[in-house]
Amino acid sequence: MAAQVARHGVLMRQAFSVANHELINWFPGHMAKGLTQMQQKLKGVDCVVEVHDARIPLSGRNPLFEKRLGLATLKPHLLVMNKVDLADPRCRQDVKEYYEKQGVPQVIFTNCKEPNSPGVKSIVRKVSRAIKDSERYSRSEETSYSVMVIGIPNVGKSSLINALRARHLGRSKATRVGAMPGITQSVLEKIKVCEDPKVYLMDTPGVLAPRITNVEMGLKLALAATIKDHLVGEDIIADYLLYRLNLMGNHKYVKFLGLDAPTDNIQDLLISAAVRNNWLRRVRDHRGINTCPDIISTAARFIRAFRMGVFGRITLDDVP
Repeated sequence: MAAQVARHGVLMRQAFSVANHELINWFPGHMAKGLTQMQQKLKGVDCVVEVHDARIPLSGRNPLFEKRLGLATLKPHLLVMNKVDLADPRCRQDVKEYYEKQGVPQVIFTNCKEPNSPGVKSIVRKVSRAIKDSERYSRSEETSYSVMVIGIPNVGKSSLINALRARHLGRSKATRVGAMPGITQSVLEKIKVCEDPKVYLMDTPGVLAPRITNVEMGLKLALAATIKDHLVGEDIIADYLLYRLNLMGNHKYVKFLGLDAPTDNIQDLLISAAVRNNWLRRVRDHRGINTCPDIISTAARFIRAFRMGVFGRITLDDVP
């Protein structure tokens, strides 16, 4: 049984467990195809920009990238921590120092919703410097720079490209973005993002590891919307969110959901919130058509509130 501690008169879990330990096994065809395409196009690339969600700075790394794309050995490599507007700013220095010890000297923190934010402003300059300091081999005569943008699903790769175009070219979106993982499903052709120097970026599909056996890592990935909700279950993701918020002593969800007090029981939370807010659904049974609490819709609202920053700026990973 998970350890619990009393807080606000309620026993709160100090550990999280789920019945199904084989939680996630999701590697659709477009991911395998996309990774192969990246390898094939690597020869014509000067630099690789790896984009992460700053809320999951450790869980969000795919070990396949390092193995199959030779990050930092074959090509200059920059690590971009995106969505910093949603992550705990107190973790930033720890993340930077952690990756410096891992041999990743270039860590850039960005909010790609803001093309004029300091992180976005610095990317072209840092990419240019990294390429100039490297051996370009077969591309040494090229005057333009070719950059591949990689990462797991829904971390903001397409948003980064659009932000750089807006920043340096004053142009509108060049690639589609969305709040759900899996929008980009193949390696796209080069997209110009800067004129001086001439920089072309290549968008790629988000690629997860074929199997995620660490349950809590999988739940962090799901909570950050890098895995489609229904593949894990909205109720399980919501339960993990409740556990994390209570663990931090963050009870902003009480006001958001219209509850009387904090709780550690996800079913009580979902039913109470659905009834209080009239989030109901119509069902037909032997008595006719009736209404009941819409548990899945309520869980989805709870999860969406976290993703929008309603409960504050939260980093899910504990950075050593």
